[in-house]
Amino acid sequence: MKISKKVTKVTALLLALVAAFSLVACSGAKQEESGEYKYGNIDIPGLDGSLCGAPIYIAYEKGFFAEEGFNVNLISADTETRKIGLNNGTIPIVNGDFQFFPSIEEGVNVKVVDGLHNGCIKFVVRPDSDIKGVKDLKGKKIGVDEIGGTPHQVASVWLEQAGISAIQQDGEVEFLPFSDGNLELEALYNGEIDVAAMWDPLGSVAEKEGKVKVIFDLSTDPAFAGKYCCFLYASEKLLDEKPDEIAALLRAYRKAQDWIAKNPEEAVNIIISGKYAQIEDKELAVQLITSYEYPTTEDRAANKQNVQDDVEYFVQALYDIGYLKSEPEAFAKEIYAEVDVNQQ
Repeated sequence: MKISKKVTKVTALLLALVAAFSLVACSGAKQEESGEYKYGNIDIPGLDGSLCGAPIYIAYEKGFFAEEGFNVNLISADTETRKIGLNNGTIPIVNGDFQFFPSIEEGVNVKVVDGLHNGCIKFVVRPDSDIKGVKDLKGKKIGVDEIGGTPHQVASVWLEQAGISAIQQDGEVEFLPFSDGNLELEALYNGEIDVAAMWDPLGSVAEKEGKVKVIFDLSTDPAFAGKYCCFLYASEKLLDEKPDEIAALLRAYRKAQDWIAKNPEEAVNIIISGKYAQIEDKELAVQLITSYEYPTTEDRAANKQNVQDDVEYFVQALYDIGYLKSEPEAFAKEIYAEVDVNQQ
C-alpha cells in the first residue's frame, strides 16, 4: 500500500510532539525531584584529595546528605574561600584541624560542632638519616605545606614540648613551606630539607615504597593519640539562623563516620574509584582509614572521645607555644557549640 506524503508528515509531526511532551515531562520530573530536598542545594568543600576527608565522600556517595535533605555540590576551596563562605553562610560546614583556632581568634565566625577523626599527619626522613626523634631536630630544616598550617603547628607543639624553640627567629629549627607535597618529598630526597611534615597519604605511600622512614605519627604519638586532630566547623551565622540545618548535616556526617568505621574496605573502594584521594594502594588506604578511628554510633553513646575536652587540650597547646593569645579556658568554651542532632 502506498503511503501518502501527507500521512507521513502527520506521523512525523505526532512523533515530534510526543518527544517534546516527553522532554517536558522529564524536565518536570527532575524539577520535582530537586524540590524534594528539604534544605535545597549547598556547597561543601570536599575535593582536596585528602584521604582523611572520607566522611564527606562517603556521605555524598552513600546518599547520607540526601537522606538528611541536602543536594550537595562538592567544591574545591582554599582556606580563604572557606573562611569567607563560613562567615557569610554560603558554606555551612567544613572539616578542619586546630589550625582554625587562630583564625577564630582573628574574627572568623565559626564554631567547632563535632569531632571528625584522629591522626593523619606523619613526619618522614630519608632512610639513611640519623634523625630518630624530636630531640634530633635541633638545627634541622623541616618542610611543611604552609607556615601556620597544621603540619607546622603539630611540629611546633612537638618541638616545644621537648624544649626546642619552634620560633623561626630563635634559629633552633627552620621551617620551609612547599605548596605541593610531591615537591616537599623531592626536597627531602635531594637533601634540601631534613624532615618532611606531611598530610596522609603521601608520607605513608613513600614509606611503603622504602623511600622514607617515619619518625612521628600523629595517630600514635603520646601527645596526640586518642584525640581528635580534625573537627567539623559550622558557620556561626547558620548556627544562629538555621540550627536544624546544621543538626541535619551532623547526622549525615555521623552516619558516614559510623559506616566507614564498620566498612573500611568498601569505603576505600569508593574513595579510590571516585578519585577522591591521591592513593591507589587499597591495602595501605585501609590501614590509614582504620588508624583515623572514625567514631561509631556506639563510640558516641559511650562517650569514648569528648570533643570539648580535645578542643580545650589543643587550645592550651597552641596557647603554650604562642599561637593563641586568648585565655585558654574561656576561649575553648567560646569556640565550641554543642548541637542537638535530634532537632528537626
